[in-house]
Amino acid sequence: MKSLLLAMATLAILTGCQSTKPTPASINQQAVLTGSLPYNPLAWRAVTSWTNPQQQSMSTLYGNDIAVGYARSHADSSYPSGAILALVTWSQRDDPHWFGARIPSSPRSVEFVSISSTTDQPVYQLFSGESLQPATNVDAATAAKRIEYLLSQRASVMP
Repeated sequence: MKSLLLAMATLAILTGCQSTKPTPASINQQAVLTGSLPYNPLAWRAVTSWTNPQQQSMSTLYGNDIAVGYARSHADSSYPSGAILALVTWSQRDDPHWFGARIPSSPRSVEFVSISSTTDQPVYQLFSGESLQPATNVDAATAAKRIEYLLSQRASVMP
């Protein structure tokens, strides 16, 4: 009888313990960033995000610790030296697990604005295409507009 109770207790313990790791089906592999990016913005904190229904895209502006700290405590766009912002833009797709929801699909682009530690001037980099390769055809006027736009984004209020 004792061995039967011990076997039942062991079976109950073993079946009750499940791994907390997500199953591969629940991880959105389509939204993974590839390519030779200089930083991994997905390891940073979000500053703000938005969607563009006309282009069926969604974007999140991420920042390193310096940029996030500045964005959450200042209303201007004079980011300090060492701050780096990254705008990741994805295509959208329907969420297979939640009716009516939209989630990121494949990445469209990653834009970086970093404040140079030597000149305190912003530097713009664009990575686009299927494998997020560095864009070589960004003219100075376009880069200046994107820098101004990204630095002007205010941090979302986070609880």
